[in-house]
Amino acid sequence: PFKGTPLEDMFRGYSFHRGPSGSFQPGGPMQRQPSSGGIGSGVIIDTAGIVLTNNHVVAGGGQVTVKMQDGREFTAAEVWTDPKTDVAVVKIDATDLVAAPLGDSDAVEIGDWVLALGQPFGLESTVTAGIISAKNRAMGITDRENFLQTDAAINPGNSGGPLVNLRGEVIGINTAISSRSGGNEGIGFALPSNLASWVSKQLVSSGTVRRAYLGVGIQPVTQELAKQLAVAPRSGVAVTDVFPTTPAAKAGLETGDVIVEFDGHAVRDPQQLQLAVERSEFGKPVTIDIVRQGKAMELSYYPEEQPTEFGVRGAVRAEPRSTRRMEKLGLEVAPLDADVARQLGMAEVSGVVITSVRSNSLAANAGLNSGMVIVQVNRQPVETVDEFVTAMENSDGGNGILLLVRTESGSRFVVIK
Repeated sequence: PFKGTPLEDMFRGYSFHRGPSGSFQPGGPMQRQPSSGGIGSGVIIDTAGIVLTNNHVVAGGGQVTVKMQDGREFTAAEVWTDPKTDVAVVKIDATDLVAAPLGDSDAVEIGDWVLALGQPFGLESTVTAGIISAKNRAMGITDRENFLQTDAAINPGNSGGPLVNLRGEVIGINTAISSRSGGNEGIGFALPSNLASWVSKQLVSSGTVRRAYLGVGIQPVTQELAKQLAVAPRSGVAVTDVFPTTPAAKAGLETGDVIVEFDGHAVRDPQQLQLAVERSEFGKPVTIDIVRQGKAMELSYYPEEQPTEFGVRGAVRAEPRSTRRMEKLGLEVAPLDADVARQLGMAEVSGVVITSVRSNSLAANAGLNSGMVIVQVNRQPVETVDEFVTAMENSDGGNGILLLVRTESGSRFVVIK
């Protein structure tokens, strides 16, 4: 069906050979596809010699060689990578190249037919067929994920190759599989073309990727949390932290807000929001729709570039001086004095620190652990143990008790029922 189109050349195959540093080794049931003997796949997206592939195909050093089916071989003139998305761009000095058209991955629907191209196990010009099984998958193998899932066969050596629709447009870059055997079991994952295109354009133009940021901690809205925050279940993401002087703070976001739309698009989960924020255009205001204590609001966000060292500091276990036991909840708390706060890496935080949690208690079942700091009860700040005890005693508990807790990795809401 692709005869006479740019995709005709794709069926003749482009392959990567990496130098002597060795190949990527799989790490478990969820894995990026390893190179087969240092070999991967790729797709030409610009006749100027721009080839799109995966970072894990070319990572590890060594010379990168691009081989065409017609026998021509080219040593990479430049290799740019973005490990956060597992995208890599290889520049070759070549003429008479045909570029594959990039499609709109946002327009892909579950059930659409697709073809996966590449050279699994070094078998050149291999094409497999399947459908889009799911969208927006986060599998925990890269920092930035919204994979397309497909049942088109993907095996070692397919990494970096294109996933195309029936119009011959590249809508994904084959990246990973879910497998217990190490081979294809009908669950493959491709990086959406829109994300790959956004990353690759920046890599080609500047060699790096600039990302915008909000400066918040966020978490999914579960059914229990939705009742507490007065929103529909699984709609939007809850704000658990707003860091000072960040774009989020300047926009007026507050802890407890639920972000339901970003730039006119419904927010489904934290991963989707993060990717949308990062791709925001610098200098152009973006509308954020939120729900705050049951009321809909609009805020204006002005994108800024994320600082190199932005995040929450790590922590070490501290030893509080005195504790208060709460038998009904199954936990003990203690004052968060200056020494304890400093040891936990939370010098600017006020609250009470959990010193122990009884197994199979209400606190344990809610996911509370020792070392966490409780900073709010039912949206009200608590700064002392007495304030915490009073707030808990005054809670009716009908829909559960909403706690905001601070951990080593940030803040999150917890509902005790």
